Amino acid sequence: MRLSAQTPLPASVQAPAYDRAAQAAGIVHIGIGAFHRAHQAVYTDDAMGAGDRDWGIVGVSLRSGDVAAQLNPQDGLYTVSARSAAGTRLRLIGAVQKILVAADDPQAVIDAITAPTTHIVSFTVTEKGYLRSADGTLDLAAAKGPSSLYRFVGSGLAARRAAGLPGLTLLSCDNLAGNGAALKALMRQYLAAEHPDLIDWFDSECRSPATMIDRIVPATTEADRADVEAELGARDEGTVVTEGFSQWVIEDDFAGPRPRWEDVGAELVADVAPYETAKLRMLNGAHSALAYIGLSVGREYVHQAIADPEIRPVIERLMREEAAPTIDAAPGQNLVAYADALLDRFVKPALHHRLIQIAMDGSQKIPQRWLETLAWHQARGQRCPSLEAAITAWIAFLRSDCPVDDPLADRLRAAATAPDAMQKLFGEGGLVVSDWRPA
Repeated sequence: MRLSAQTPLPASVQAPAYDRAAQAAGIVHIGIGAFHRAHQAVYTDDAMGAGDRDWGIVGVSLRSGDVAAQLNPQDGLYTVSARSAAGTRLRLIGAVQKILVAADDPQAVIDAITAPTTHIVSFTVTEKGYLRSADGTLDLAAAKGPSSLYRFVGSGLAARRAAGLPGLTLLSCDNLAGNGAALKALMRQYLAAEHPDLIDWFDSECRSPATMIDRIVPATTEADRADVEAELGARDEGTVVTEGFSQWVIEDDFAGPRPRWEDVGAELVADVAPYETAKLRMLNGAHSALAYIGLSVGREYVHQAIADPEIRPVIERLMREEAAPTIDAAPGQNLVAYADALLDRFVKPALHHRLIQIAMDGSQKIPQRWLETLAWHQARGQRCPSLEAAITAWIAFLRSDCPVDDPLADRLRAAATAPDAMQKLFGEGGLVVSDWRPA
């Protein structure tokens, strides 16, 4: 039996604490993969459970119909299996109302953005989904493509303005440095080319707050689905597995109404930057290093790599001695305790977080995860042995037989096998652009 709104739930499974049928959709989320379903959708589900109304989510997949095939036959319902030392907690999430596939029905996506009830368009499209050129500006040719987020948001904003509707909050939930400002700048570049009459309206009516998001969400396996089915008594094709920990820090700068996420665990702050920088350089930087170094010695999962007595000291030094000194911490932000907590999360075996999953899109992640830390130390005449080891491991990964899932995969492999690999990758005019240069 497939999960649906009619499925009777066992007492062990937490159900949505609100009437789903009475909720309007207030959020359009573009890039509705496992991370969103385990993170922002859970906060929104909690907010509606606490009394907020009309914050249902219309999910959008830009290309693939996989998530639509998982969730639409289930009335948008899915389970989140949160695993911690205390055990596994299974809950049903009701915030997602339906999934649209942009490639199949682009007008439906534009209509959802234009709907009067919509106040927020949010994004988890990964770093590469923002279609940036090597210098960080918008790749306009790609942005005009049929599966570009800019195409849909630009058309939706134009329709809203024409209808006399207010602007929107564009909420990036991806691991980009300064993600709010980056999204705003890229969106303005697109509008300047395609909807120049919208620029002033966009600047005055729309907002793009910065966010920091943190929850480990490994890819769901068939064994995970079977475990959930055994407890639920129904087949859930959209289930996601995650850790017990979750964090969301949001700049309090919205264009209009928003859910009361701060009442259910999110932090609304004036400045996200210290939290974002710590996460990118300490958590994400350590994750990427674990991936490439771990894969180089035959490890498969995060908990295996961090348990290796040759690898753990490298990761600890990366976080405590290389990344942490570069961060201007916010009042009360304890980076020593943060490193301790990250290591504790990494060692837990229940999640089975695959290193090859973390290794995806290295060219898009490495600048903010590693190279900004390296540049900070380089400006002070200092070296970073752990990050240098991580770079060596990444180059070895590019030269290996491992699958390289990266938008620059072919060019990276060619550069990595060249005699002057470091120059081709990181030098002036190299494939990975940053302020750091190899010694």
